[in-house]
Amino acid sequence: MLSNVYHFLKIQFGLLVLLLLLLPVTGVQAGERLPEPEIKKVNDRVYALLGPIGFPSKENHGYMVNSAVLIGDEGVVLIDTGFSNEIGQHLKNTIAGITDKPVTHIINTHHHGDHILGNTAFPDAEIVSSKMCRELVEKHGYDWIAILENTTGKEHPDTRPVPAQTVYPQESHTDVTLQGISMEMWVPAGSHTPGDMMIYLPQDKLLISGDVLVKKMIPSFVDAHLGSWIETLAQIEKREIETVIPGHGPLMTKADVKAMHRRMADLYAGIEAGYNQGLMDSEIRKILDLSQWKKMKEFEGQMGININRAYLEIERESF
Repeated sequence: MLSNVYHFLKIQFGLLVLLLLLLPVTGVQAGERLPEPEIKKVNDRVYALLGPIGFPSKENHGYMVNSAVLIGDEGVVLIDTGFSNEIGQHLKNTIAGITDKPVTHIINTHHHGDHILGNTAFPDAEIVSSKMCRELVEKHGYDWIAILENTTGKEHPDTRPVPAQTVYPQESHTDVTLQGISMEMWVPAGSHTPGDMMIYLPQDKLLISGDVLVKKMIPSFVDAHLGSWIETLAQIEKREIETVIPGHGPLMTKADVKAMHRRMADLYAGIEAGYNQGLMDSEIRKILDLSQWKKMKEFEGQMGININRAYLEIERESF
């Protein structure tokens, strides 16, 4: 299965990477600055660091992800570290403006480079993820560095993949306490990726979802299993949640979760109906109601890929 996922990833990024290889790759130029995160205080111990919305680019230097800061008894638990050592250091500086406590734990929500390659900026922190995430980081981490360098046009010699030391098995719920904070490590069936892990804080009624949930941004289906992703969204709806820190975009509410669940389910059902009529994915796109999706960032660049990915999943499961 991992080889199939990697093959599909290479297909989706292949043309982009080949084109960008023609561009010069340079180091960071004098005067270049990373975008500042939008800091949202959820409560006295939880902060969201919201990155820019969009694909990695020269303009954002690859910084386009959300992170969560949990301030514990003696240290900080940081969830997702960005696309490079440079971005990880940027987040470390931001955290220092919130608390003087050190980052002692990092949680990676999945293996995509924009969420894990900043781990190198925190050499003393214990890294936590799902077991499958660790395997995917070990196998494909350097591929994500290549994607980063060619989409931003910058070299990142200090960036390398650092996999987790502590991992949790697939389809598990594990209650843990880190720095005095009670949380549940929720590893669903593969959804956005085969190795997703969400973090639920019951006392705060807070979910940190990684890219299982996003807002104002087209979700990526490239490594997804849409059927189980939709079921995961249904399970999230049943939780007592007031706030979600998503992988990309603004903070979300339970109503936002419900809306995303409905959009995903309707899209999947529409593609499945077209497949059952004998239509190709390009034909199905013409008859789908995509009015809600068109409002989201990167619609043009991602929606066709998503429809194709869903079509291939439906086709595979029909055999």
